[in-house]
Amino acid sequence: MKSAIYPGTFDPITFGHLDLLKRACCIFDKVYIAVAKNAGKNPMFSAYEREQLIGEIVAEMKLDNAEVKSFDSLTVEFAKSLGASAIIRGLRAVSDFEYEFQMAQMNRHLSSEIETIFLMPSEKFFYTSSTLIKQVQHYGGNIDRFVPKNVLNALREQRQK
Repeated sequence: MKSAIYPGTFDPITFGHLDLLKRACCIFDKVYIAVAKNAGKNPMFSAYEREQLIGEIVAEMKLDNAEVKSFDSLTVEFAKSLGASAIIRGLRAVSDFEYEFQMAQMNRHLSSEIETIFLMPSEKFFYTSSTLIKQVQHYGGNIDRFVPKNVLNALREQRQK
């Protein structure tokens, strides 16, 4: 059985992330959505909240071969602990490439048996990022078409705090 992890902060998860997840689920027998605790990024939602939001979406989408887990370690070490053979990363634009390439090379150095697989989202999600979504939402802009309903509701609740 071939499995992969799809790591990220997912703060919040967007339709672009979900597009990549669906693609990965078609390629691998099992895909772990690996929610990075990543306190250094000062996330809006706790790892537990992000895990819950994503879990609801995965169930609704009926992605039976996807499972949500959080982690606070090196990505390759987490992948090894799950028996994953690949790390899924998204590339939206050329600007993503340099950072992702460096990360893939470091991961290969740390664990040569785990491959990095780059997937590109549908063109309608190329410009979408969690950071951009949070900025637009912060200033009251409409983000309905970029995030699932449960995420939209959670963002609105956060804004009211």
